[in-house]
Amino acid sequence: MLTTGVDVPTCKNVVLVRVINSMTDFKQIIGRGSRVRDDYGKYFFNILDYTGSATRLFADPDFDGEPALITEEQMNDAGEALGEPEVISEEDVGAVREPPLEAPVEPEETGEPERRKFYVDNGSVEIAAQLVYELDAEGKQLRVVRFTDYTAEKVRSMCPSAAALRSKWSNAEERATILETLEERGISLEDLMVAAKQPDADPFDLLCHVAFNAPLRTRRERAEALRRDRKGFFDGYGPKAREVLNDILMKYIDHGVAQFQIPAILKVPPISERGTVLEIAAMFGGADQLRSAVNEMQMLLYT
Repeated sequence: MLTTGVDVPTCKNVVLVRVINSMTDFKQIIGRGSRVRDDYGKYFFNILDYTGSATRLFADPDFDGEPALITEEQMNDAGEALGEPEVISEEDVGAVREPPLEAPVEPEETGEPERRKFYVDNGSVEIAAQLVYELDAEGKQLRVVRFTDYTAEKVRSMCPSAAALRSKWSNAEERATILETLEERGISLEDLMVAAKQPDADPFDLLCHVAFNAPLRTRRERAEALRRDRKGFFDGYGPKAREVLNDILMKYIDHGVAQFQIPAILKVPPISERGTVLEIAAMFGGADQLRSAVNEMQMLLYT
């Protein structure tokens, strides 16, 4: 995003989290931080490089020409200079720019104490705000929105009402499409639960809450309502089949809608302890009947 069309003179930190192979792109990206702003006290910038691109591309005499002056300076652990900077001659410039490849040298035993890890008690850390930076359809205007507001807009663009979202959500295939579309737009249910501070909310209710201001219900509340109001559904199956359905429902309470995936959920304890996939399917009269029962249960869950 920082390659073209972005003018941020006050930018002090450029973070590289993907490999950059184009020298032109690299120069454009780091150029966002190279502008001086006296009125903001900006005279330098930092490059945080997680990919090695800066190390590999920064020195480029073909693009930038030869450096006017290279100095070398030693510092102590406190960041204080030790002595005067030493000017490196032109003969040594190539050696500085392209150090020889050597095998890593194991550090010698210095007798220094092992570095310790410190823990802080009686404190807490939380996300104060989560924002999304979004370009308009023409790629020119950048706007900032809260993560929940951004999610609400994307949900409403797919489903104009809570009723429309419910009709799609109760179908496993359409629900998977909705989740995949949200993921493509940078929205995960886990992040949304954290941003909304609703870790126990049913994903459908959470999306309806942020998009249509609907009341929230937890996964446990939905499951208990299903057991209470749809006893006829469970009574239509034998005792062993009911136990399997109840186990799947408990998994939904603990982990969410992903637990309705057949046959993956049948291989997870405690359901797997009730038999093999074929044995569990036989409790329902066959694989098709098992899948139909689970699909009906999740449909009733949102009816």
